[in-house]
This record gives sequence, C-alpha cells and structure tokens, in this order.
Amino acid sequence: MRTSPDVRLAACVLGACLLSAPAGFGADQAPGYPITRVPFTQVRLLDSFWSRRLETNRTVTIPFGFKKSEEEGRIRNFERAARRSGPYEGKMPFDDTDVYKLIEGASYSLQGHPDPELDRYLDGLIAKIAAAQEADGYLTTYKTIDITKSPADWLKPGPKWTLELEGSHELYNAGHLYEAAWAHFRATGKRTLLDVALKNADLVGRTFGPGRLLTPPGHQIVETGLFKLAELTTGTRYGDLARFFLDQRGNAKGHALHGTYNQDHLPVVEQREAVGHAVRATYMYAGMVDVVALQRDQAYREAVERIWEDVTARKLYVTGGLGARRDHEGFGQAFELPNRTAYSETCASIASVYWNHRMFLLTGDARYVDVLERTLYNAVLSGVSLGGDTFFYPNPLESDGRTAFNQRALTRKPWFDCSCCPTNLARFIPSVPDYVYAVRGGTLYVNLYAASEARVDVGGAAVTLAQKTAYPWDGRVELRVGPGQPRALELRLRIPGWARGRPVPSDLYRYLGEAGAPPTIEINGKAADVRMDGGYAVLARTFSAGDVVTLDLTMPVRRVLADERVADDAGKVALERGPLVYCAEGADHAGSVLDLVVPDDASLAAEARADLLGGVTVLRGTVRDGEGKPRELLAIPYYAWSHRGAGEMAVWLKRPLAGRRP
Repeated sequence: MRTSPDVRLAACVLGACLLSAPAGFGADQAPGYPITRVPFTQVRLLDSFWSRRLETNRTVTIPFGFKKSEEEGRIRNFERAARRSGPYEGKMPFDDTDVYKLIEGASYSLQGHPDPELDRYLDGLIAKIAAAQEADGYLTTYKTIDITKSPADWLKPGPKWTLELEGSHELYNAGHLYEAAWAHFRATGKRTLLDVALKNADLVGRTFGPGRLLTPPGHQIVETGLFKLAELTTGTRYGDLARFFLDQRGNAKGHALHGTYNQDHLPVVEQREAVGHAVRATYMYAGMVDVVALQRDQAYREAVERIWEDVTARKLYVTGGLGARRDHEGFGQAFELPNRTAYSETCASIASVYWNHRMFLLTGDARYVDVLERTLYNAVLSGVSLGGDTFFYPNPLESDGRTAFNQRALTRKPWFDCSCCPTNLARFIPSVPDYVYAVRGGTLYVNLYAASEARVDVGGAAVTLAQKTAYPWDGRVELRVGPGQPRALELRLRIPGWARGRPVPSDLYRYLGEAGAPPTIEINGKAADVRMDGGYAVLARTFSAGDVVTLDLTMPVRRVLADERVADDAGKVALERGPLVYCAEGADHAGSVLDLVVPDDASLAAEARADLLGGVTVLRGTVRDGEGKPRELLAIPYYAWSHRGAGEMAVWLKRPLAGRRP
C-alpha cells in the first residue's frame, strides 16, 4: 500500500527516524547540494531514442536479470541463508548485489509503469532477503551459509568483517542494499527493504568506527549508499559513517594499506590522480562529492576536482569510457589509452555519470554534463544490446574480429559469472530522465535534449515544459515553457561542448578543421538576447504560457584528433556528429576496416537509415584503403556496433601521412 505523499512518518525504524513518506522518487534533493535534480517521475520521455531504451529495459532487461538470478542461484542463496544451510551457488562473493540492483531498477520502473505483478514479485523477493538477514543485522549470504568455504578461489574463507575485507565485499553488498532500499521506499512507500537496510547499517555503525574496526571497504559504494540513507533519516550518523570510511583510506593507523588498486595508498584529500580499479575509484569520487555537499569540506572539494581534472585531461577515452588496463580493470598512466585492449568497463561509465552529475549539482558548471552526455550516449549505451538481453563488460574501441583480451570483448554476452554490468544497466537506464533538468531557486537548467514533457517547480511556481526534438540525430530543439501565469525565470540552456568546438573540457582531444555555424536561440521566432555563463546560454526574462524557445545546434561531421601523447591514436582520426562517436564496422566493409584511411579533405555526409540498427544516422564518404584505392565508408554510432556478428571495428581510423601533425 502506498503511503500518502503528505504524511509525515512519526515512527522510527531501528532508531533512525524517517523524514517523510515518498512524494515520488528523488523529489527531495539530498541536503547540501545547491542545485536540485528534477526527478524522472516528473519527466516523461516521448522520443524514439530514449523512450525505446527505457521500455526495453522495463520489459526485457529487468525480467531477464531476475530470470538469470533465479536460474543461477543468486536468489536461492538468500533462501539458503535463511535456513543457514548451503551450498552457496556462484563464484563471486558479491552475487547478492545483482539481486539488489535489479530491485533498484524494478523500483524505478514501477514509478512510471505501475505493475501489480512486479510489485508482488518484489514483495516476495524482499521477504526472502529479510529472512536471510541475521538477528544482529548482518547480511552477506555466502558468509551466513558457510564461513568455512569460499565462493571463489581468490577469496579466503573466514569469519565476518575479517582483515580480508578488501576482498570479502561485505560492505559492497551493503552499499547496493542501501541503494535498492532507498529506491524501493521511494517507489512504493513500503519499508520492508528499508527496515533491512537500516538494521544492517546500524550493525555496520556498531562494528566500524573509532575504537572499533578501522578497515575501509575494498570496493566502494557503501559510502553513497549511506548518504542515501542519510537523506531519508534524521541525524548525521549515516553520513558520518560514510565519511569515516572515506577518511580511513590511506590511513595506516588501524589497517594495512592495500595500495592504489583500492585507492588506499594516500588519504583521499591528498590524492591527486585517478588510480587503480576504475569502478571502485569512481564510486569513491561520487561519495567524496557527497561529503563536499553535505559537510562543506574544502579539502575534499579540492581533491575531487584535482582527480576530475586528471581523468578529463589524461585518462578519458573519446567515448567517455574509463579504464585502460585489463589486469586491474582500471586506470593506466597518463595518456595510456589503448584501443584494442581498452577495458572501459560498463560499470565504470555508469559510475562516471553518477560522479559527474554530482559535480554539476554542486557547481552548476556545464562541463560536467558535457562529460556525462558523452559517456551516456557512447560508453554506457555500448554496454547493452538494442534487444536488451546481451551485454558488454569491457568496451574496446577496436577489434580485429578474431582475438580479444578476454571472451567478453568481441560480442555481447547474455550473462557473466561476474554480472555486475548487466544488473548495473538494469538499475541505471530507468533513471536517465533524472539528468534532463535541474533547478536552483528561480533558475531552470536544461541539461539534456530529448523529446519530452515535464512538470517542474521553479522558485515555488509550477512550470510545464515540452521539448520537441529529434536529438541526438538532429540539433534543433523547441522548448515550450508554460508557467501558470507570467513569471520571471532564468532559463539556462546547456550549449554542449561539441557545439562550442570542444570535444571534452580539456586539451586531450580537439577538432580538426573549422566548426560549423554557431548555435542560435530564438524566443517566439525572434533572436533572443542571451549571455553565456559556465557553458549555458542564459535567458532571463518574464515567461508566459506558450512561449517557445528554439535552440538550433548545427551537427556537422567532425574529425577528432587526440593529444600526441596518446600513442594508440597517433596518425589517426575519430569521427563524431553531435554527441555521438562513430566507428567503422566490418559488416559494412566486406569485413575489413583496420586498413581504412580517411583523407582530411574527404567529404563526409550524414544519412538517416531507418532500416539499420533500429534506426540510426550513419556517416558516408569516399576514403582510401591501405594501398590508396578508393573505398566507401559507412560509419555507425559506436553504441550500435557488434549487432551483426564478430568482426573488425575501429573508432580511430588512419589519416594519410601527409595530413598528420608534425
């Protein structure tokens, strides 16, 4: 039964008083952030690009994930933990998190598509999770089932919260539990999973802290999960506990340091560059931004900004992907960005979106949304097939069609022993509308462009918005603004970096050649008086119902060059149009693309293809092969590669020797 949105909950759950019943997911911005996201429950996507993906996630990806979790024992593990009898099924100690992430995604789905059958299924699943929880609040199924056996050869068995915490993933499990509980409570008003999460968080608080265990988690995410619980409850203990875990990194007093892989080599406020496992790192950086917002910590702010600059200027793939090395699924040295062996894990891209969105909510600077958009349309979407039931774990930028650094890098697979990426996509995709709009007082930010309808509270006034656009295929956006009565508003339209002549907010990549026509903005058919501020076109005026703001972002085909220190991209060019990175795939070139040479003066044109890959705009032109003979190029959006069998693929294509930089 849903709780009325205007009811204040007087009861306390395990000592933590809930602030309020849900008024829709994300309706209450976490305290401290100066900018408030407009929750996806208030944004209805109508376009054929994103609405189709959300529907596929709802009808295919989430049910598929639950089916696989049932087949492979992830759900049976909770049942066996409730009976305290084994064996544990699976090879990973964090298989519990796949179930939690699916619950999170399903909860988001319920917000926009009420589904009594799914609601009942979640109730039954949560009952199994609650039964598996031990009396003191502990919840990690493989430890509860049998602490003498390990689910993986690389993990030593042992008691709870052992000094092997960097590999046990007990706190990683807890973090995803908290995130799922937050989403489920927001969606349904039910406290069933939230009770479990708070009981577990209270145990973690009794177990870790000054005078208790001082070991930080091996894999971060408990920090952002604790901040989610802090958002729902009174008091500061959950936020303080998250801060404690962050402060313990690099602190040799109380635990043995585990080095750069876990970002446990220096105190976080002293870290200057992104190192180690990319997913762990980016979840940690998101948690650091939460500290800045909630506790106004300047040292944390300076550290996380330094690290962001390092990533953006030295360690970011042109697709927005993160993680160069497969040996530790993580960052390499500065400018180490190999293409064929790029790891660029899907989970790292999702975590990057979380991190960059928080940076925007803290600062209002469009450069963070520029990175978010690039990552979203390319590195994230590449991770899931158009059908929604096969996935990439790594996302390489080149393939020879025969060999790969592991079996996950040539074609999408339906599932993995470590299926963190499929279930992460299941929880992430429904929240995409969350990133479209944001507000700060009387200012409305338009961050992403997609045909949609929204109802937004701006400075205490209800404003309806309707976007009409074919983005990302076309850069023309019509935004109909509808305040109930004439009202002074400041409308901030993000002018994407790609439309301002900068692929990324650093010198890591740059465009070759002249830019197209500059963006134009009209209000009711007349040129608007605008000023630029932090990447936004600012329209400050009195808006009336029916006012139409038209933004025209020209979308020429652009050639991208990388910093000369990126060895793999030397003498090569990448192709972009709008927010999309393109690639050449063997399926369109008689199997061979690695020998293609793109002259700097080759004419490249965009062409809509409704019959290809679910409907895409391709790039066409005449280029050369390795012997200088003419070849016809057909480039497709990178996110759509590997739907027609394994074969050659390349994002970075050769340039003629004469056209290369000295």
